[in-house]
Amino acid sequence: MRSWMLIIIMMGAVWAGTILGKENTMPDLKGKKVLIVIAAADFRDEEFFAPYNRLRQCGAAVTVASSGKGKAVSVFGKMVAIDRQIAECKAEDYDAIVFIGGPGAAEFFTNATAHALARTAVEQGKVLAAICIAPVTLANAGVLKGKKVTGFPSFQNQLAAQGALVVSQDVIQDGKLLTASGPKAAREFAAALVKMLE
Repeated sequence: MRSWMLIIIMMGAVWAGTILGKENTMPDLKGKKVLIVIAAADFRDEEFFAPYNRLRQCGAAVTVASSGKGKAVSVFGKMVAIDRQIAECKAEDYDAIVFIGGPGAAEFFTNATAHALARTAVEQGKVLAAICIAPVTLANAGVLKGKKVTGFPSFQNQLAAQGALVVSQDVIQDGKLLTASGPKAAREFAAALVKMLE
């Protein structure tokens, strides 16, 4: 009887190890290129670092773009090196374009370059993502009409005004479009983005 119990326990351990191993397998995004757009000042830390770190862990090449040069400063004072100015970026060079939120993201609401980048991404079938208040930039670019989206609660009316179908969820995917509500959804947003690029 004891030997049978031992076999069952061992089989259970092997099974559990297999399952856990699958869960911990890192997706392979080698060869994928992602552009992350942040404000020159006051981008939200969690919303940037969660997808940035996750994408890089999975092997994706990540380029950070902003309106300025040098370094961008987060809400909590973290400095991030800017690789390129947004005016130098072309959607065709990337598999995904991600707009990060935070108070500073309002600088892109009426930015023609950001709008053109978003529109071209959609036209070329790229993954297009935005979190927090950043979906307003996409709405103003005219790419959210008829799309299920979410965003920071106090800015959702601006999305609806541009024809978006606002859903009360932390993260929502509609085709190749991904939106998220804010800092608390940053990790889920990052995970969904990685899955879309796999």
